[in-house]
Amino acid sequence: MISRIIAVLALAALAVPLAAGAQDYPNRPVRLIVAFAPGTTSDIIGRMFADKLTQQLGQPFVVENRTGAGGTIAADQVTKAAPDGYTLLMSTAALPVSAHVYPGLKYDTVKDFASVTVISHSPLLLAANLNFPPKNVQELIQYARANPGKVNFGSAGVGTSHHLTGEKLKLDTGIDMLHVPYKGSGPAHIDLMGGQIQLMFDNIVALLPLVQSGKVRALAVSSAKRHPLLPQVPSIQEAGVKDFETVAWFGIVAPAGTPKPVLARLNAETVKAIQLPDVNKRLLDGGSTIIGNNPEEADRFLRDEVEKWGKVVRAAGVKPN
Repeated sequence: MISRIIAVLALAALAVPLAAGAQDYPNRPVRLIVAFAPGTTSDIIGRMFADKLTQQLGQPFVVENRTGAGGTIAADQVTKAAPDGYTLLMSTAALPVSAHVYPGLKYDTVKDFASVTVISHSPLLLAANLNFPPKNVQELIQYARANPGKVNFGSAGVGTSHHLTGEKLKLDTGIDMLHVPYKGSGPAHIDLMGGQIQLMFDNIVALLPLVQSGKVRALAVSSAKRHPLLPQVPSIQEAGVKDFETVAWFGIVAPAGTPKPVLARLNAETVKAIQLPDVNKRLLDGGSTIIGNNPEEADRFLRDEVEKWGKVVRAAGVKPN
């Protein structure tokens, strides 16, 4: 009996430092690893939240850019870090996509990360050259079936969400389209307007000026519902492609094993930052839908994304550049 009481007291004594550590978090600088170059959207959003978390938590949140291999270099670095909340990753749609595009990864995208939150979703816009005959998604499907191999779509590069959303449309509708990869969206926009490519998926805010100026035609958005920036444009799902939904997204993850109280603190402070008027406006103006979910919901979303993109990557046979 006495030995049992001693064991219980020993366990309780061990728990005290853990609880205190969570309450004291953070007590030194935190690294926020961004997988893409300075000036990219993920870098801009990462720095915005690093600034807010620095102000709210009283310790520096320092952004470090670790680029290369579709974001896998940064992801690998974070999985190898101590699971203490002091090394975080700015997560994007590249995280689940890379799980299937890059063979031989030394980490498991589902098992080796613990989510803090998904900050926002941003649907893609499907736009067409003005001379492309189809005026909507159903006409596109019919045209592609009647003209196999004669429809092409551009993207910002192999393995991007822009590319894989096009591949998912092919998979879900059974149509054949040729993918034309570019080194970034800018050159693809020029060729879309010029007719060298007929279609492309890109971020809404990137294509919006071309749509508003009448240089390209908006066919549909990739989200389940219409988007406030283009309320007249239907979603692909609304246009008849069942359960079709893809989004670009941004979030924060930590190494697996990070204490739940630390994840909860990070989640609460990140959601608080999301709700700040200047942050909220910046995200909405960028075409985003605000999410700010809890860690468990964010983990489920990541698992679903890994499963969804795995099917698309395998069907399309996507390989890294």
